[in-house]
Formats: sequence, structure tokens, C-alpha cells
Amino acid sequence: MKVLFWILGAFALAVGLSLALRAADGYALLVLPPYRIEVSLALLVVLLVVGFVVAYFSTRLVLHTLRLPGHVRAFRERRRSDNAEAALLATLQAWFEGRFSRAEKMAAKAWDLGASPVAVSLVAARAAQRVRDIDRRDLWLSRAETASQAKESDAKWRQATLATRGELLIDERKFDEARTVLHGLHATGPTHIATLLLLLRAEQALANWEEVIRIARLLEKRSGLPVSVLDGIVTGARIALLERKAHDPQSLSAYWRQIPDQESRQPKLAAVAARAFMQLGDCRRAHRIVEEALGVTWAAELVLIYGECIDEDSLTRIERAERWLNERPRDWPLLLTLGRLCVQRELWGKAQSYLEASLSMQPTRAAHVVLAQLFDRIGRVPDANRHYRAAADVGLPTGMA
Repeated sequence: MKVLFWILGAFALAVGLSLALRAADGYALLVLPPYRIEVSLALLVVLLVVGFVVAYFSTRLVLHTLRLPGHVRAFRERRRSDNAEAALLATLQAWFEGRFSRAEKMAAKAWDLGASPVAVSLVAARAAQRVRDIDRRDLWLSRAETASQAKESDAKWRQATLATRGELLIDERKFDEARTVLHGLHATGPTHIATLLLLLRAEQALANWEEVIRIARLLEKRSGLPVSVLDGIVTGARIALLERKAHDPQSLSAYWRQIPDQESRQPKLAAVAARAFMQLGDCRRAHRIVEEALGVTWAAELVLIYGECIDEDSLTRIERAERWLNERPRDWPLLLTLGRLCVQRELWGKAQSYLEASLSMQPTRAAHVVLAQLFDRIGRVPDANRHYRAAADVGLPTGMA
């Protein structure tokens, strides 16, 4: 509709000019010595209009010709950019499809076309890692680091490059190198849950248990893993540290005092600590650890440990265990422990009754052996032999002796 109005306007202008020029009888005189030209006013107007139009389009043609190389370059850049984007998308598609060799091949094409060099290099490095081409992986990582340092716009990819290198080194089980890379990453920027998890794996592999506990606490604050998982990680680290210090009484005691009460009363950790103190001959310390832990959580392993170490406080332990028995009259580990404690005090009748009650609820090798030893000590050899044979035929329930 707009074009139609322009056409109608042009025709109207042409008709108007035609009528105006027909009524005009003037002329124009052009003098350029020794020449003299006389033309009608209407012809002069027509010549001026035609000259203007010719000059206008000639100028446009010249300018377009001069700009043609720039237009060609822009067209080529657009086509190159489109091809680069297509190659990048093909790289990502191949990566998600699990076609890692093709992903690296398309990444090389995208790299040549200049498509986001750091991102392309990181994807290619991961693809090369999956096909176990370590040399190619290192080449792509080097390209990513070089690209991230070359341009200010790519500097934001610096952390992504370091995180990728750290993860790939962990996958290759080069934990010491990965730890160095990840510590450098955290020193230059904020710590993220993903990189903390990577660092946790590296520290666990290197048995840096203090660092494992510190990182686990950071992850707990940031809800990086379920609490139950983090508690298991911390408990495992503490157990490893206790085992490392188990041959030094002072070091073991000092470290045990550092552990928060809430953690020290966990059955698994308390059991390891109690056994460590028993090996050092500190049975009373071991008994206190077991008692405190059982006051929070009842655990069969701790109950059995309670009757293992021979000490002068066995009578006190018998009294406490009998109070526990009033609350748990059918607890076979507790009955077995009471039998062991009574044997220590040479209370043969009570020991026999407790051990036989334990066997009636759960036949265990340990109960048969203790009862056989009891009969040996009081001279009932046939009964002792019967229980020794029974012990050889009985398995260990739940892995306990």
C-alpha cells in the first residue's frame, strides 16, 4: 500500500510539472565564451532532474563497488561463524551420545573454525580421556590454558580449565598432581561444591585424613552431600587416624580428646578406639568409651568388646551389665559378655548359665569356645571337648566371634 501511494504521488508530480512547463514560455541562456547556448526552461528542468538521477545512481554504484570487499569478508565471516557453531553443536551431540572419537574429531574442526576455543578444547580433552589417548588429552588441555590466557574475554574459562584438568588427573589416579591443581584453583577463586568433591577424592586417595575431615565439614555447610554420607566419610577418616596413632599412647589419647562427643559415641568409631586402648593395655579407658557409646546407641559389637579386656574392674562391669540385662533379657551378645566377665572373676556357675543362655538364643563359636575353656578349667573334659567340636561346626553370625 505504501508503494502504491509513492507511485501515485510520482505520477501526480509528473503531471503537475508537465502542465506547469507547458504554460511557461521562458528560456535559459548559458554563456561560456566563445560559446552561447539558449534552451527552453522546460528542457533545462528535465536535464537537471536527469543529471541528478544519473549522478545519484553513479555515486551509489561507485560506493557499492568500493565496499564490495568488505561485504565479501563479512559474508565469509558469517559463513565461517555458522560453520563453527554447527561444528560445536556436532561436538556436543557426539559427546552426549558417547561417541567420543567423533566428538574429538568435530572439536578439532570447531577449533580450526574458531568456535569458542576454550570450551571446544575442554570437551575434546574429556573425549580424549575417555578413549585413553593421554597425549591428545594433554594437548587439548594445553590449548585450553593457552586460549584462556590469550584473550581477556576467555579469562573466565580459567577456572573451568583447572577444574577439568583436576578431574581428569583424578580419573587417571594421579592424585598428588590433581591435589596441587585443585588447591591452585581454590587459591585463585571461590570454592564450589563440584571442585570440593574432587579435592575430597584426592585427599582420601592420599590418606590426608585431616584434610578429608575439613573438606567434609565444608561440604556439610553447603549441603554438598547427604549428611549420612558425610558422617560416614568423617568416621572413616577418624578411624584411619586412630589406627595411625594406635602405637603411641600419648598421641592416641590427645587425638581422642579432640574428637567431639557426638562423634566419639558413634558405635563404629568407639569400637575402634576401645580396641586401640586395649592393645595399649588401657582397659579402663576402653571400658569408659564403650559405656559412653552404649549410653547413646546400643550396638552388639560394643557389648562384645566390653567383655574382652581383663582388668580389675570386672566386678563393676558385671554389675553394670546385669543392669543392662534387666532391660534386654534376650540380648545374646550381652549374655555372652556376662559369661566372659564371670569367667574372669571365676564365677563358674553364673558364667555357665549366662553362656548357655546365649547359646540357646544364638549358637556362636565364641560362646562355645568360652564355655569349653570354662569346663577345661573346672575339670569337665568331656563337656569341654563337646563344646570345642561344636565351635568348629558353627559359623560366625554377622562376622562376630
